[in-house]
Amino acid sequence: MTTSPSGSSVTEAEAFLAANPDVEAVDIVLHDANGIGRGKIIRRHEVLPFYRSGRHLPISILGLDICGEDVHETGLIWDQGDGDLRAWPIPGTLKRLHGTHPARAEVFMSMYSLEGVPMRSDPRHALARQVAAMEADGMHPAGAFELEFFLLANERDGNGRVQPARAVLDGRPSLKTEVYSVDHLHGMQPLFSDIYAAAEMAGVQAETMISEYAPGQYELTLHYRTNVLQAADDLFRLKRIVRMQARRHGVTACFMAKPVEDYAGSGMHFHVSLQDPGGRNLFIEAEEGRWSPSILHAMGGLIDTMGESMLVFAPHANSWRRFAAQSYAPVAPTWGVNNRSVALRIPAGDIGARRIEHRPAGVDANPYLVGATVLAGIRHGLAQRLDPGPAITGNGYDAPGSDSIPRDWREAIRAATGSAFLKSALGDEMHRTFTAIKAAEYARVARTIADVDYDLYLHTV
Repeated sequence: MTTSPSGSSVTEAEAFLAANPDVEAVDIVLHDANGIGRGKIIRRHEVLPFYRSGRHLPISILGLDICGEDVHETGLIWDQGDGDLRAWPIPGTLKRLHGTHPARAEVFMSMYSLEGVPMRSDPRHALARQVAAMEADGMHPAGAFELEFFLLANERDGNGRVQPARAVLDGRPSLKTEVYSVDHLHGMQPLFSDIYAAAEMAGVQAETMISEYAPGQYELTLHYRTNVLQAADDLFRLKRIVRMQARRHGVTACFMAKPVEDYAGSGMHFHVSLQDPGGRNLFIEAEEGRWSPSILHAMGGLIDTMGESMLVFAPHANSWRRFAAQSYAPVAPTWGVNNRSVALRIPAGDIGARRIEHRPAGVDANPYLVGATVLAGIRHGLAQRLDPGPAITGNGYDAPGSDSIPRDWREAIRAATGSAFLKSALGDEMHRTFTAIKAAEYARVARTIADVDYDLYLHTV
């Protein structure tokens, strides 16, 4: 038996199998640079060998684009002979899947060399590296992600556009912005009940469900974690749960940043704070009316690095359609208090829960990479004692500064590729892998003839 470099234990698997004798198979899932879950479904008798010795997977699994095609520029394909690495289960992630017949389970995994060294193009290791750096500085990051998403009908409308799903309870349609409508939520209650049941079975503390600011859009919040790696795992797990349960109820869960052009897109706000070794929140102000230097310097670092980090927060062509004035998506590196028009918001409320709400990331972003980049930005600000400037009051969309972040996806790719900060935040290998995959995706989109081209030019030029 080989010692697991991830810290996983055969005892955990033995206990799970004993407690779940009806589980016949297990999804083993590794999340790539795009946040896509890749792996295998193994049978029950293969679970203990997986925990004893890991599982061989090709190195190329971490060098795939959004379509699952090899991106040779990552250096992870033929440059290394597409050799095998070894994936190991992540401790505490072996969980039963709700509503599967026959019964199945799921476990997350991370990639290592055959000798047990972390594979640096694995996004989870990038976040683990930043958490470890924080802890070496005597700080412990805590946080939670918010999940915004759309529930759409499986069929397009007569114009080929997506449309909101009908209520799964009684088939009632709605094309209105049902923001904060509790009665509207009732129509999806059977689906939401299954989501909550699946989350509880998976150990994910899903909390408040909201009808959001677009037809068919919802938000589901997650409980704050003192372990940021677990917070990112929660987000990945919850996305998989929502997608699976929506499909079982005959609708489509959509995690595009901007699926509907006339309405707000979907964000993945990251709430983050820092604790000292004794568990004290370092962002709490020592006296009323005077902000903690730690929270100000943290925001100063996030503002200073936001431009070169935007590719992590908005990684796809569609991501950039989300950024528009009065859209609840920030368009400049700004901060404010109890203000949803800024990029960095300090929420109102209990001073003991003081935190930064980081708002730029779309729900299509990879939470491991978002977490790593945000933590690195905070460390940068604390080390340099950076001043974030004055807080924005009123309409943040009128504030200057939009020229300090990329205007589009192509600019973001260029900024990220040449960024020493992002290379440090993600690590050399993850940075090379991520930017190469994004450049390949950009080339794919750029050579594709979109319907709008025909609409605008077919009969006019």
